[in-house]
Amino acid sequence: MKIKIIITGATGMVGEGVLLECLAHPDVEQVLMVNRRPYPAQHPKLKECIVPDFFSLDTVADQLTGYDGCLYCAGISSSGMKEAEYSRITYDTPLYFAQRLAALNPGMIFSHVSGSHTDSSEKGKIMWARVKGRAENALLKLPFKKVYNFRPGLMKPTPGQQNIKSLYKVISSLYPLLRLLFPGQTSTMREVGLAMINSVLVGYPKQILEITDIKILAKA
Repeated sequence: MKIKIIITGATGMVGEGVLLECLAHPDVEQVLMVNRRPYPAQHPKLKECIVPDFFSLDTVADQLTGYDGCLYCAGISSSGMKEAEYSRITYDTPLYFAQRLAALNPGMIFSHVSGSHTDSSEKGKIMWARVKGRAENALLKLPFKKVYNFRPGLMKPTPGQQNIKSLYKVISSLYPLLRLLFPGQTSTMREVGLAMINSVLVGYPKQILEITDIKILAKA
């Protein structure tokens, strides 16, 4: 089975890592990056669709059809942000984008990067966890073939990645120790990428994937 994938967030660390796995995977035959700004990569499988505003997709709708899966990796840190502003990016934007994709590709698998310790109750004291939980719950209600929410934790970047924050450069150097001390809170970016690809290729019995689930699905 060969699949065609849409990916968002390729200019960020998670999206870039997932993109590299898609380009290397023999069963991914085409990848469409939907980005707000250009990403300097070239590959025979790769196409790019520049969308400065993810709430304005009508002009590019014809480019978003005919895909088997969307790996939604776009996101932002909540540091220094008010809840309304963070919700606009973390809840409103992926929900609108997903709603439009569901209408264009009703047989699509939608796999969304959330985060470890996300609050599914939407009622906790931690703002970012509440907002991510609200996004997860809303996405699960959309009429896709299947929706998966991925909750990665500390990730070791993939060799060749350019978009790596200082924290993750430290994590990379300390990863063998972190994996030994905190096996349930760490994974490699490659495992996240492979698990997201496999969510489209083979599926998974759970729709919310914690780190242990991500590692299992990566080997499927």
